[in-house]
Amino acid sequence: MTNRMDKTALVRRVSQRVHQKAMTVEKIVDSFLEEIYEALKRGESVSLRDFGSFYIRPGPASRVFKFNPSQRLRKLFGWASTYRGEL
Repeated sequence: MTNRMDKTALVRRVSQRVHQKAMTVEKIVDSFLEEIYEALKRGESVSLRDFGSFYIRPGPASRVFKFNPSQRLRKLFGWASTYRGEL
């Protein structure tokens, strides 16, 4: 995979989409990610509609990080999906 979007590019694109300063969007993105980290540390799963769910599953010797993609994301990549909306 040669193309990659880093946090700077993501912040720039979101700031353009919502017509806000990049500095404001960066604070929101940082806070958003920090809340996900904290929830996972507490053992909570995090579900983001139309994107997927993050969760920690206890393994035999350690915990395992898991991501379960949404039906929309599965459809986008041609995986089995029941999603019927726009991509």
